[in-house]
Amino acid sequence: MKTFQEFGLDPKVMQAITDMGFEESTPIQELAIPIALSGRDLIGQAQTGTGKTAAFAIPLIERIDPASEKVLALIMTPTRELAIQVSEEIEKLARFKGVRTLPIYGGQEIGRQIRALRRYPQVIIGTPGRLIDHIQRKTIRLDDVQIVVLDEADEMLDMGFLEDIQSILSLVPEQRQTMLFSATMPTNIQRLAQQFLHEPQHVSVIPKQVSAPLITQAYIEVQERNKFEAICRLLDMESPELAIVFGRTKRRVDELAEALQKRGYAADGLHGDLSQNMRDTVMRKFRDGSIDVLVATDVAARGLDVSGVTHVVNFDLPQDPESYVHRIGRTGRAGKEGTAWTFVTPREMDHLHFIEKVTRHRIPRRPLPTIAEAVEGKQKMLAERLLDLVDNEEHNEFRATAIQLLEQYDSVALLSSAMKLLAGGQKNEVTVELTPEEPLRARRRRPDVRHSSGRRMGSSGDRRYGGSSSGDYRREHRTGGSSISHHATDRRYVTQTRRDGYTNER
Repeated sequence: MKTFQEFGLDPKVMQAITDMGFEESTPIQELAIPIALSGRDLIGQAQTGTGKTAAFAIPLIERIDPASEKVLALIMTPTRELAIQVSEEIEKLARFKGVRTLPIYGGQEIGRQIRALRRYPQVIIGTPGRLIDHIQRKTIRLDDVQIVVLDEADEMLDMGFLEDIQSILSLVPEQRQTMLFSATMPTNIQRLAQQFLHEPQHVSVIPKQVSAPLITQAYIEVQERNKFEAICRLLDMESPELAIVFGRTKRRVDELAEALQKRGYAADGLHGDLSQNMRDTVMRKFRDGSIDVLVATDVAARGLDVSGVTHVVNFDLPQDPESYVHRIGRTGRAGKEGTAWTFVTPREMDHLHFIEKVTRHRIPRRPLPTIAEAVEGKQKMLAERLLDLVDNEEHNEFRATAIQLLEQYDSVALLSSAMKLLAGGQKNEVTVELTPEEPLRARRRRPDVRHSSGRRMGSSGDRRYGGSSSGDYRREHRTGGSSISHHATDRRYVTQTRRDGYTNER
């Protein structure tokens, strides 16, 4: 791999890269940076977590004049979360050169964005819907744009932004550099590239195996009514440092996050109906470790890049193979290992086999953790926490009371009681309710259709796009290709618990 020194970058840009601890480029950076520095149009095929943001950000910063008061670069992203993350990374890389950036997205007060635009940012990162809003208000002018980046272009088109993207690109000067990055290259992406890119150079670092090799994958076959007990056992047995649990609908996320909280887990939910402030608060808590279980929908999790996620759990099977790859890709990043578990009901086995076929990866079956394994895992985690406190000597203020208690009570009984208290005490006995979800069924399709396009080819009724400029779309309430009827969703089941916090298999 090339070192960043070999690219001949501006010393101020190199200083930022060095301060961030980067020395060698990733494969996509090694291929893309020289092309981007030359000013040629570029198509980069790479998945999230491969370093693609720096692959276009470093050349962009290198070529931007920090003295300009015009918008010189425009980056379009599918979601507000990704817009924020790209903006933060560019700010880090540009801090010594003085290039100004601004993320523009729905869900944030537009007046605040208009005031920020008066500080003359040279780089704007935004979702297509909110960019259109500013263009119509004449608060953003694109007459001087020299560089355009379409980040995660396949996601933007899947979310129904094609017309917005075409409208925006038609307003940018023809004499510009355009870079398009996408994990897949379906026909609609190819048409977009033909329409707006001029003799682009194509670079690709997609591995032969779609799923990341550093991620250990497994599935558990479990009845819908037993899923909650299964997730509790799994979290106790695995003791993840940070885990993302995916639910299919907003209702599922709300109910599951609340149920986990009642059982004593540090969990919170994330979905498209939350306000931007609430979403930011949840993500801040997840990043700083205040919560260690994030329950999310596919829509809310798109573009998330949180370091240190050790586990992903598909509480509900995703609707398509692309979503499966995207979900499990939240772990196993930056060369670290990760674990992905998937719950599959018996009626969904055909759908799981379809995911295996498309991703070209066999997902091994694992048994549901036993009560004994869950209890052992939880006790091991609690013992490690106690030993950490002992080693760090963060307990001196309790020594006097501890000595008094040891004089009156058995030491083993005291330590056992302390561990039970840390484990959540009586919370394991709480009864919870979850609304059952209809099972997914494998779609019937010709084998060549799926591989030729790289995306779903279902009927138009399979998708619902919202008119929001925030970048959210309304696939979260769909199951399979049809809506869930009220008489089906209003049924609720109650999980009865024993004193140890788990139910027997039913």
